Amino acid sequence: MQISNPDEKPSSLKRFLRALGPGLVTGAADDDPSGIATYSIAGAQLGTSLLWLAWFTFPLMAAVQMMCARIGMVSGEGLAGALGRKFPRPVLLLICIALTVANTINIAADLAGMADAANILTGVSAHVYVVLFGIGIAWGVVRVSYYHIANVLKWLALSLFAYVITAFLVHPDWSLVAGQAIAFSMPKTKEEWETIVAILGTTISPYLFFWQAGQEVEEEKAIGRLQLARRKGASKIELIDRMMDVGAGAFLSNIVMFFIILTTALTLHAHGITNIATSKEVAEALRPLAGNLAMLLYTIGIVAVGLLAIPTLAGSAAYAFAETLHWTYGLDKKLHEARPFYAIIVLSVITGIGLDFLHINPVQALFWSAVANGLLAPFLLAGILYVARDNTIMAGQPSSKLNQAAVGVTTLLMFAAAFGMFAV
Repeated sequence: MQISNPDEKPSSLKRFLRALGPGLVTGAADDDPSGIATYSIAGAQLGTSLLWLAWFTFPLMAAVQMMCARIGMVSGEGLAGALGRKFPRPVLLLICIALTVANTINIAADLAGMADAANILTGVSAHVYVVLFGIGIAWGVVRVSYYHIANVLKWLALSLFAYVITAFLVHPDWSLVAGQAIAFSMPKTKEEWETIVAILGTTISPYLFFWQAGQEVEEEKAIGRLQLARRKGASKIELIDRMMDVGAGAFLSNIVMFFIILTTALTLHAHGITNIATSKEVAEALRPLAGNLAMLLYTIGIVAVGLLAIPTLAGSAAYAFAETLHWTYGLDKKLHEARPFYAIIVLSVITGIGLDFLHINPVQALFWSAVANGLLAPFLLAGILYVARDNTIMAGQPSSKLNQAAVGVTTLLMFAAAFGMFAV
């Protein structure tokens, strides 16, 4: 799988490509339909004023995800398992419940966004696609082996380049964009603070923390390290490879955020279209403003990243519950070997399907689930930082001082953004 053999010395490019795995998938999953909707709202309502967030959040996201990856790699267990060695079970269960509720809302809105996009492409009722996508994804996660799931998700990450291409199709003035991208301004309105919290919540999101650490355990199991004792610790080469992987995933995630905000700012905002009700409205508004190809790429991208993100959302909640309650778990397990683990995945998806028939505004649900994640994330980050500093849990390989400082700053900034949203 993706963990390198310490004795091999491949070329730099070959090593980089071989290193791509959990970090790339997690970064790509960050730009799920929830993220796309949130960035589209930011661009439509506020124009290019928040473009600076893309380069600002890149190092923060990379630092957080690398800390989670390191916890999984050197402790030999997932994030909830590591947190369970520091915090009482009731606290972890509360986190699991909050995570599952937020993820299920996210799944519902992601399915709705995917279904709307498929409806635009085919004309078939969106309700039909909600059911088809939901059942198909749940079946795939339960029945297909981890190795095949990981490979499919990695290739789906390529779909995100649709949003980079879309931005070029609107022919921006790049010299003007360059200036706007570095123009930082302190948020002044409640709307701006809410949007920043939502962007932080969908970029540095709790479900990504659990998925990243969980995938590190899955990767090690896939190369034969089935016992916890054999998974403890990581070589220097393995850690460097994962840094490249996580860095690539975080960069992809944030560059796509930049181009989505830019595209909607130069099309929707520039033409006074600031109130978005559904992702379908975004796509249809792009057609006369940016052309059929731009609309087509936007909608295809929503479907593709939804297929990538929903297993991540459902799986992260299942990992959290399984590790907290000491269930047998893992995507390498057969259904009869890990029924409670797979039950969480299936229940999350089925509940998401059910929510879509309650006529909830999907974009607003996505936006506010991102805000909820933005409020939950800093508390969880404080716990992750506490674990990452523990020499015993981290098998003598705690996170570096620089990584700890970066995650500490991220935690404080997310607390400050949440405070700003309520204080303004």
